[in-house]
Amino acid sequence: MISTNHIVFLGICIISQSGCATFSTLDVTELPLPERVFIYSGTRLDWAALTQNEVVLRKFDVAPPSYPLLDISLSFALDSLFLPLTVCAEIFH
Repeated sequence: MISTNHIVFLGICIISQSGCATFSTLDVTELPLPERVFIYSGTRLDWAALTQNEVVLRKFDVAPPSYPLLDISLSFALDSLFLPLTVCAEIFH
């Protein structure tokens, strides 16, 4: 019998297969440090994909996830978790 926890875990695994915006934006190494956006970068990328903001999408230089509407809540949670690290990265780079 499948429990609710298994269904939630399976759903998160399926959604994460499209690519997490937070990890994809923090993993960009082609851009120089002064041009990178760290703070809430995954949420910003998802929002730019939802609003079809081409200027912001070009700024990130990363393909947005296939399902940004589903990914935005997970990206917001991860970006909030990584906020102390990203603030330090913004200040000290």
